[in-house]
Parts: sequence; C-alpha cells; structure tokens
Amino acid sequence: MPTKPAEAHKVMLLLASAMLVLCGMYFARDFFIPVSLAFFIAAVSFPITNWLREHRVPRFFAVLITVLVVFAFLSGIMVVGFLLINDLAEGDRLENYGSKMYEVALNGGAQLEAWGIETAQEDVKKLLTEEEIANFFKNNITSFLAGVLETLKSSFIVFILLVFMLSEARMFARRFEAIVEAQGPNLQRMLSATRDIQKYLGIKTMVSIATGGLAGLLCWAAEVDFPLLWGILAFALNYIPAIGSIIAGIPPVILALLIHDVKHAIAVACGYLVINGFLGNFLEPALLGRRFGLSTVVVVISVLFWGFIWGPVGMLLAVPLTMLVKVGLDNSYELRWLGVAISQGKNQDSEQERQIIKESSKAQKKKERAIEAAEAAEAEAHKVVPAEGKGV
Repeated sequence: MPTKPAEAHKVMLLLASAMLVLCGMYFARDFFIPVSLAFFIAAVSFPITNWLREHRVPRFFAVLITVLVVFAFLSGIMVVGFLLINDLAEGDRLENYGSKMYEVALNGGAQLEAWGIETAQEDVKKLLTEEEIANFFKNNITSFLAGVLETLKSSFIVFILLVFMLSEARMFARRFEAIVEAQGPNLQRMLSATRDIQKYLGIKTMVSIATGGLAGLLCWAAEVDFPLLWGILAFALNYIPAIGSIIAGIPPVILALLIHDVKHAIAVACGYLVINGFLGNFLEPALLGRRFGLSTVVVVISVLFWGFIWGPVGMLLAVPLTMLVKVGLDNSYELRWLGVAISQGKNQDSEQERQIIKESSKAQKKKERAIEAAEAAEAEAHKVVPAEGKGV
C-alpha cells in the first residue's frame, strides 16, 4: 500500500499538473476560445441537424442548413446590436445623458448636504464634469465595439470547426464504444455529460430568448431609449449564470432614471427582478431538473474563475466547463470527493451517486491489482539468480 510520503508526493504532482494545464489554457486562449465557442454552438444547434437527418435529409445538406440558420441568427443579432450601439455613440445623445447624470449627481450632493454632510455638492463638482461623464461612456463604447470586431475575426474559424463538429456528432457514441472495446477508458459517462450539457444549453437558449424578449418589451413599455438593444443585451448576458442578468438590468435602469424619474427607474428594476425571478429561479430549474447538481456558490466562483482564464467567453461557458470537470472528478477514486463537494448535495440522484461509487471502487481495485502485479514482477526481476554449481 502507498505510504503517506508517496500520497503527499502524488498530491503535489497532481497540483503541479493542474497548474500547468491552467497556465496552458490561459496563454493558449486564442486557440481554446474558438474551439470552445464552436463546441457551444454545435451543442445548441445539433438538434436541428438531428431533426433533418431523421427526415432523410443528406448529412451534407443537413449540416449546411444548420450552419446557415446559426449564421443568420447570430449575424442578425450582432449587426442589429452593432448598429444600435453605433447610433447610441453618435450625435449628442451621450452629451445629453452626461448632462442629466451630472444633474442627478448634483441633486444627490444637495440632498446629502440637507442631511448634514457639508460641502457634498462642491465635492461632486470637483470630481465630475459633464464632459468627463460623456467621454467615459464614449471611450467604453468604442472599446466595446473594438472588442466585437476583434471577436468577429475568429468567427470564420468557429464556423469551420462547427461544420466538422456537426458532421461527426452522430459518430461520437460509436467511437466511445470502440474505445472501450479496444481496452481504453470508459467514456460513456462523458457521453452522458455531453448530452446533459446539450440539454442545458438548449434550455438556456430558450430561456435567454424569452428573457431578452420580455426585457425589450419592458423597456419599450417604460419608454426607455433603445429597447431592442437592451433586449439583445439581456439575451446575451443571460447565458452568464448568477451575475449576467443583474449586469443586463443596470443600463436600462440608469437610463430610465436619467430620462424620466426615480419611479420609472424603480419600475424598470422591479420588472427585471420579476422577469429574472420567474424565468431564472422557477421556469429554468423546473425544466433542467436535478441532473445539473452544481452548488450555487460553485457556479458563481466558476463564472469568476473561467472569466479570468478566458474572459467573457469563459463566463459564458462557465457552467458547461464546470460540469465536464465534475464528470472527470466523479470518475476518479482519489478526487471524487471534490465532485461531491461542488454538487448540490441532497439534490443529487442517489442511484447515480451509488453508481459513481461502485465504478470508482472497481477502478481503484483494478489499479491496486495492477500496481501489486508490477511490484511483484519488479521484485522477481531483481532477484539474484544463483550461480551454476562448480566442480569440486
């Protein structure tokens, strides 16, 4: 049996390997991000290809139709969003918004002075000007548009990868079976996890479309400028768990405050809370069920972690990536306790949990038998063979 120093050495080696992998993913993100995006889009759009194949459409045309549908949908969203943001940045809109925000800040300073905080309004005047506020928004919008254009440069690679992934998606199950027959690792659980991720992304897409539509209607009803833009923003950011919907609601609430008054801003904020509360906390969990058993704290931490590694794309794919990590942990005898730690606990399927324990125990016993056989063979090889008898 392994000694404690050997166990500590194994843990240190594992941590060092994990750090090397993470550093590689960080510095090679220009490679991993297009691949991950292609996988994300393929998982969402594969039901279209599958439906066409079931209706006897040849594979080439099924993949081509799927890619064209995805391209038209994403291109439409990006072009409309780009034009709306460009329209927002041009003209004197930002100057007007800056003037109104400056006025709101001065009124807030005056209110603080009325509550006994002296020179609050003068401090606001020293810190802010109308031009600085307008330039702040202009610079950030310009940076955002530059980031969108930079992302579009890799879209060609993403769609090429998407074509190949959709073409071979139906063969993955047969390949996993062939790997097992070739005495390789059992990847059936990974295949099950891929199906779960596909279901998660499909449901998330439907919920995001509903969230964007309702948010756009809410902003239109509240007479907030650019309701279509805020609907697109709510759709895109809803893929980011926990914090995405909160971030999407901040700009329209601020705009309602600047254009109208505090009551309009509160109404818009309450509307976003109702939309996200119903769709995100009631409808989405009801559709997903218990199979996606990640702790809420783990989801938030994973969003921050993958956002640090891969930026916005990492935040977008935080949950699918963490689910794949969890599957890998569940299939490791030494690390499966981490898989249990990041799960929801009592919401886990007990039958699935027992199956994980059974499989990991079998794998550990097989590993221990292999180690014992290797040690026995090594000991046999190092035995001193007696010299042949010599004549007296």
